[in-house]
Amino acid sequence: MKATSKAQQKAAGAALSAKRGETKPSELYDASKEMYDSMSEEALEEMAGTQRKGKPQKKESNH
Repeated sequence: MKATSKAQQKAAGAALSAKRGETKPSELYDASKEMYDSMSEEALEEMAGTQRKGKPQKKESNH
């Protein structure tokens, strides 16, 4: 799954860092923590590797 925003890509990168043992899982919060708990390292790699160019800062809400 590709990231839909810069914020989502950044959160995936933080979660991936924790999965690899580069940072502590206790340092994660919000979306990063959820991604760490629910996604595989491979899925996080794909999301974190998404190009940022052309992505919005945050995902638009559907309200």
